[in-house]
Amino acid sequence: MLASLLLFVITLPIVIITCFLTIVFDGFSSPIFTQNRIGKDEKIFKIYKIRTMARDKNGVNIVTKLGKILRATSIDELPQLVNIIKGEMSFIGPRPWIAEYSKYFTKQDRRRSEVLPGLSGWAQVQGRNDITVKEKLKADTWYVDHISFKTDFTILTKTIGLVFKKTGASISEKGIQDELQELKKNYTQSLVTQIDESEAASEKVV
Repeated sequence: MLASLLLFVITLPIVIITCFLTIVFDGFSSPIFTQNRIGKDEKIFKIYKIRTMARDKNGVNIVTKLGKILRATSIDELPQLVNIIKGEMSFIGPRPWIAEYSKYFTKQDRRRSEVLPGLSGWAQVQGRNDITVKEKLKADTWYVDHISFKTDFTILTKTIGLVFKKTGASISEKGIQDELQELKKNYTQSLVTQIDESEAASEKVV
């Protein structure tokens, strides 16, 4: 709590300046964006971010030029220090995904919600959005099984390096829909496997 409060005070000028820039260059009337995300024990909470997307002439959400910089440097995530202060997030943990993702979580996938979501996590240091959603889930559940000060420190140091590399930070709306389709596919396959195993067990009993 103390660390998050201290960082909030230190980074507040950066947030204020960035919000001002998004108003001037991107024309946002409200520079802070909120969205429902999945928290610990799958409780829904509102996450805070600096806006990085705007609608184009066709009504499609696209990342603005300034938004690309903010995402690459993770400055758009700084308002989430408020979420940490409120006890909804931690510095390290699985990233909080949009609520729609949870519809297609398998029993194993849901284990990622056993801990508080974080600003950065094991999946992020494995490649951020350059890895598949299946790889992200595997990394998240690995973290749950190996959570420790050493693991958190490793993630923290790797995260600093990723910020400077500025790779894999952004995901488009199409990318999100592709991930949802992949989750749905994995979820369906999991249900089929469970049914087959249940039928096989019934046959053995008979």
